[in-house]
Amino acid sequence: MDIFANLQDEKARLSQSEVRIADAILGDFEFAVNASIIELAERAEVSPPTVTRFCRRLGCDSFSDFKIRLARTAYVGMRYLKPEPKSSDAADVAQDIVAKAQNALFLLHSQLDMPALERAVERITAAEMIYAFGAGGNSSMIANELQNRLFRFGLRVTASCDHAMQLMMAAACSPRDVIIGSSLSGRNSELVRTLKLAREQEVATIVLTQSGSPVAAAADIVLPVNLAEGVNIFRPTSTRIAYLALVDILASLVAYKVQGQAVTTLRRIKQQLVKHRDGDDRQPLGD
Repeated sequence: MDIFANLQDEKARLSQSEVRIADAILGDFEFAVNASIIELAERAEVSPPTVTRFCRRLGCDSFSDFKIRLARTAYVGMRYLKPEPKSSDAADVAQDIVAKAQNALFLLHSQLDMPALERAVERITAAEMIYAFGAGGNSSMIANELQNRLFRFGLRVTASCDHAMQLMMAAACSPRDVIIGSSLSGRNSELVRTLKLAREQEVATIVLTQSGSPVAAAADIVLPVNLAEGVNIFRPTSTRIAYLALVDILASLVAYKVQGQAVTTLRRIKQQLVKHRDGDDRQPLGD
């Protein structure tokens, strides 16, 4: 049970005394987690029995049960319970987004593992088939972006964002193939299972993820992205910008490695775009 969700649901129906208890809890979470029933009652200017009734109203058996459930909400993170106030002015929001993206790119650049990148490029360019796996909002995008970047160099590549399909594809892989996985958290247990299966079959595995994570431990080659999350829950994570940059770095290195093949395929693609869409050679290679 989420105490704070219950508080939101019940708030309109709380008595004045109960509202004071709720405000005392929401106003100082650390105090509420550690306070005795008497201390919380005094802070809210109510009686201890009122606190007990308040706890039961929220679905708790007792004040002790309430305290246990309240402490568990710490795992959610206080930034989601009390979002940091931020300016909603358009100029400030734009500055915040761009600054965080720039910082993410700088941090990524400073931590790039060049030998791991070179090993990954060797595996990818030698593969008969490349599988790009990811799940969730960000890693699904990264898997699809890997396919988008690599197919245009004449490489055989497919992306999957479905765990069951990933497992089946891994089971059908041969040692001549390679799997590239993406996980921002590094805790995607389904991807871990797929990577372990692939390694049992001597299929090369490459991951873009956090160092020291379960996903990293399950792969042959780790391309680490270790960026701390910010406190503003309303701003999209800048980590995905770093992942996109890492994909571009990897794809560019692959292109240089298979330059002759890449040029041929890129030219064939461009010919079709000029013929059927653009009319000239000035537009990007694909939307």
